[in-house]
Amino acid sequence: MTERYISLAGAGYQLSAILHQGAATTGVLLIVGGPQYRVGSHRQFVKLSRYLAAQGVPSMRLDTAGMGDSSGGKAAFYQQTADIELAIDAFFQQCPQLTQVVLWGLCDAASAILIKLNRPDPRISGVILLNPWVRQQQSHAKTMLKHYYLKRLLSRQFWHKLFGGGLALRRSLSSFWQTLRASKTATVAATAQLTVTEQNYVAAMLSGWQQFNGKVLLISSGNDLTAQEFLQLCADNPAWGKCLQDAGHYPISDASHTFSSARWREQVEQQSYNFLQTTK
Repeated sequence: MTERYISLAGAGYQLSAILHQGAATTGVLLIVGGPQYRVGSHRQFVKLSRYLAAQGVPSMRLDTAGMGDSSGGKAAFYQQTADIELAIDAFFQQCPQLTQVVLWGLCDAASAILIKLNRPDPRISGVILLNPWVRQQQSHAKTMLKHYYLKRLLSRQFWHKLFGGGLALRRSLSSFWQTLRASKTATVAATAQLTVTEQNYVAAMLSGWQQFNGKVLLISSGNDLTAQEFLQLCADNPAWGKCLQDAGHYPISDASHTFSSARWREQVEQQSYNFLQTTK
């Protein structure tokens, strides 16, 4: 197995990456979400790349600017398009047999990938999105009401603490009321501004997905509010729902946000490899 460090020259900064070589003509570029670097939580990204390399699939694990061994100032995930494009170019230079690339990202890295798709690249044949980040006040409030407060109300432990005096009732009711009000707040209208910001990045994600002609796989965790928030958005918004309907979706019902057990990680690895076979 061959893996080596490479440095990518950006505009006044250097990006660091680990290249895992393979003979296949489709490669996988792993975009790393924050705050972490190219190894990933519980070494998930290392293990995924080594699994793919064992199947002959080349991959690259990237530290975006300001993270890990990369220099420069750290940019928000919705401003990482230039880093992703730089990495794609370097990947094809380092692996001249490549004809296409699949982008892979967890959490806000998945969001960054969808935003990048607003600048189409015919070399991108597919994207694998794990628990994309779409956190906004209204969507988060709806998710909390459905997946947190409802579970608490149905919990025997909650009522035991309530009547046993172990629960700050006023504070809990205040938190619930604030969440309920936030869930009813009007959604900010989608914007067509060229500059992606914290206020319009969800609209930019949708726009990128709608423009993309390649294949999409969503892998979602059942035990994760971020994943549930994303799925709730797709259920509430017809445009998002249409995108998800046209994509592949592999839910892992009991998985944590970062797929922290060996069983969950292996499912992610297998599904990622299976998806690559469909992009040929």
